[in-house]
Amino acid sequence: MSDQYIRGGADLARFILARYSGKVVEVGMGAAPEVALLLIPQLEVVATDKTARTVGGLAVVADDIFSPRLDFYRGASLLYSIRPPLEMQLAAGRVARGIGAEVIVRPLAEEVAAIPGFRRTLVNFREARFYLFSPSPRASSPPL
Repeated sequence: MSDQYIRGGADLARFILARYSGKVVEVGMGAAPEVALLLIPQLEVVATDKTARTVGGLAVVADDIFSPRLDFYRGASLLYSIRPPLEMQLAAGRVARGIGAEVIVRPLAEEVAAIPGFRRTLVNFREARFYLFSPSPRASSPPL
């Protein structure tokens, strides 16, 4: 894997595998591919970051979530991000709302956005602690 370790990363991957199918997107890959690598055998994983590169044997595509190439995201049931700043959480939420996906944020600390059009739930799944953003029943999704 990588020298970066994500506390609860394996349990986050277990949660994602139990709840989602098809395609998922990790937004802002960074240097810790642990979760994505655990998902790959069963899901189509697209890893994005500002620069294209290979991390832990995983190809990361260049994309800016603030000005996204929507082809990377369309068809995904989930966008997830590990340790993203608030602005990135909001941008991922805009993309997710437009494609009808949920969002998982594994924050660094208590920096968690209120994403418009989503209800936020704190999830404690084994050792994993993260926020699940599900579309609010009252919110309609504008097409992207």
